[in-house]
Amino acid sequence: MHMKNLPAKAALIACALGAIAPALADDDNDRDFDAATIAVYGDAPYGCKAAGTDTGPGSPGGCVGPDTLDGPNPQDTRQIQATPAFIDAINADPRVRLVMHAGDIHSGSNFCTFGYNSIIAKLWEQYKDPLVYTPGDNEWADCHKKNEGSNRQDSHGNFVDYAAGNPVANLALVRAMFFPKAGETLGKRKMKVASQALEFDPAHPTDAEYVENVMWEQSRVLFVTLNIPGGSNNDDDNWFGTATKTEMQLQEIAQRTAADLRWLDKAFARAQANGAKAVLIMAQADMWDLDGNIPSHIANYEVLLDRIAADTLAFGKPVLLINGDSHVYRSDNPLKANQPCAFENGPSVTPCADDAWFNHVGKGYNVPNFHRLVVHGSTFPLEYVRLTVDPRNNHSASENTFGPFSWERVIP
Repeated sequence: MHMKNLPAKAALIACALGAIAPALADDDNDRDFDAATIAVYGDAPYGCKAAGTDTGPGSPGGCVGPDTLDGPNPQDTRQIQATPAFIDAINADPRVRLVMHAGDIHSGSNFCTFGYNSIIAKLWEQYKDPLVYTPGDNEWADCHKKNEGSNRQDSHGNFVDYAAGNPVANLALVRAMFFPKAGETLGKRKMKVASQALEFDPAHPTDAEYVENVMWEQSRVLFVTLNIPGGSNNDDDNWFGTATKTEMQLQEIAQRTAADLRWLDKAFARAQANGAKAVLIMAQADMWDLDGNIPSHIANYEVLLDRIAADTLAFGKPVLLINGDSHVYRSDNPLKANQPCAFENGPSVTPCADDAWFNHVGKGYNVPNFHRLVVHGSTFPLEYVRLTVDPRNNHSASENTFGPFSWERVIP
């Protein structure tokens, strides 16, 4: 779909969305009308324990690659060690009532083990507020890669990675450990959310697998999460370094992408029907990050970006996308050319040297009511973005405001 046709398509979508009754009726509790403050972060903790191959409960799993002095790397334990105090700081923030994690709970050189996941799950039990998490590529989609331990065996002949690094099996493990009850968040104070596992289209029964895709309404904003893994172009990197994709991989990509698109459409339909002031989308992937590759390497994201663009235009109100993946704070609108952009540059934030819009230039995206925020991650010290959502505000887009949203970076 070329984006020059979006206005007409958007009008049709708007009519369709307006005809859909809300699946979640508004309740009259305070979170629907009052301002809310949320701690948002991702790509953390990014280091891991010293190298090893034990995959039993409580084991940190193995690590490969060199250590450096520049920040958490495979054998750098600082982020793991700092996480309890980091969680305490967020718990102590008097404004924060919700935590959102944009994926990647370990580095791309950390083995994918039950033991490491258990460490993170145990740490996250200390959050006093609800925690909403969307999985990143490092904890499932990229477990097939050599640096993450795929097909490696210990001295006893046991695979060091869970299921020898099979991505589908590792996603199932993440779901079992971090989404134990569909429709309920992590954290001590649970929050009810709509889950695709419970609200799937009966015509697509496999959508019931996507317990990690959730949505909820708060402060007149519709929040939605989507399982879109970064780093491997929507899981496009061939599993285990094979020359072609296996049938299992092709099925994974097609099934999850279709489920994401249906969940996204459902979220916008609900936002439209319930009169939401804005929509916030959280996904792990930085769908504009070339990471040293050519633009064709991220082309598989365009089916998702096409739908985000069309739904955003049809909605006609502010839409904020939050992602992690590329690790460095960035505030921009990559769905419209020549828009202001702020980028983390050492200790300060400066204008961007690049326009991410050009990384999908052939699509001609032109969506003025969209903004994107990349949360900082993977380096030390840990930090979070304190995001405030106030339905009474309608800020112009800037480095730290957009519609009902405003935010600031916090290093506890």
